[in-house]
Amino acid sequence: MRVALLLPLTGPSAALGESLLDAALMALHDVGDERLTLMPRDTQGLPEGAIDAVEQAVADGAQIILGPVFSASVQAAAQVTRGRALNMIAFSTDRSVAGDGVYLIGFMPEQQVDRVVSFTARQGLSRFAALIPANAYGDTVAVAMQNVVAREGAAITRVEVLTGGPDSFQEQVQVLADYQARRSELSAVRAQLRARDDEVSRRTLERLEGRETVGEVGFDAVMLAEGGDRLRALAPLLPFYDVDPSRVQFIGTGLWDEPNLGREPALVGGWFAGPEPQASTDFRTRYQQLYGKLPPRIASLAYDATALAAVLARTRTPPYYEVDALTNPAGFAGIDGIFRFGADGISERGLAILEIRPEGLEVVSPAPVSFDPPTN
Repeated sequence: MRVALLLPLTGPSAALGESLLDAALMALHDVGDERLTLMPRDTQGLPEGAIDAVEQAVADGAQIILGPVFSASVQAAAQVTRGRALNMIAFSTDRSVAGDGVYLIGFMPEQQVDRVVSFTARQGLSRFAALIPANAYGDTVAVAMQNVVAREGAAITRVEVLTGGPDSFQEQVQVLADYQARRSELSAVRAQLRARDDEVSRRTLERLEGRETVGEVGFDAVMLAEGGDRLRALAPLLPFYDVDPSRVQFIGTGLWDEPNLGREPALVGGWFAGPEPQASTDFRTRYQQLYGKLPPRIASLAYDATALAAVLARTRTPPYYEVDALTNPAGFAGIDGIFRFGADGISERGLAILEIRPEGLEVVSPAPVSFDPPTN
């Protein structure tokens, strides 16, 4: 049983490719047997490299393709696999490359948005705002939010698109927060109170001391669809411009799934959808013990794809990787929780709601342990 693994083992993304290969070898050790051969093939991180790699794999008798990583490489490799009726489990999250024998095992941002927004709405918060990047990812988040708020009977009251770098975030956060209008309103209130010059007005003025604005923002929750340094630059600007995290729920996407976000006070108490952390923590610990380094976040995808190939080879009769096997409605259990592939090639995942705490992540709504029957 031959399983090909297409990764960028040379070129600018070689370190990522090597880490994914390490994770796949872990899975092979954990659940594989001597009948299964894992065949790594180098894509060089390029579409033409992916074509060469998949043609080599086909010539060597591969029965299923795992990878590639990048969307353009998946699209290129699929030109070969579709012509050979060979299924592929790719690590991309680009929906446009899925289907017709291409299955995406990655975390789809639409599902993350759906889970966290629906959970937030069911806590009684009905007015949503969003700060989204000016790219395809931001567009995906915006459309997903529109769909889920409509389903939940909520509303999106304001969206600001982050068109530039962190230096431009201040202006866009001020617009989202209606900061200048609320600041002008405070000046007017103070002027009225001074004009009255009575005891109640003087006490009210004292209570307003140190305030920058009055009035409430027009939303109960705000989506920050950023990660990394951009998120760390963006988040503290909201309380600075009087969007109070104790009154407005901050929510995010899987881009928030990174260590040490609890060090940013503005994000403490924020929610996002992702896998329950314990299993992935165990995986990261084992990986570090074996290889002396921490894995990239998507290393678990290579582990799960390899484990799935090994389990199907061990539990089924040939052909091991036909459509019925890959689209089993009961799904599969992986490092990151349960997942299953739809007929469209998109993976559905069971996600938890995680809250950022100073000491780490806390599960506030557990991930499901089984799937409901498909609705289509």
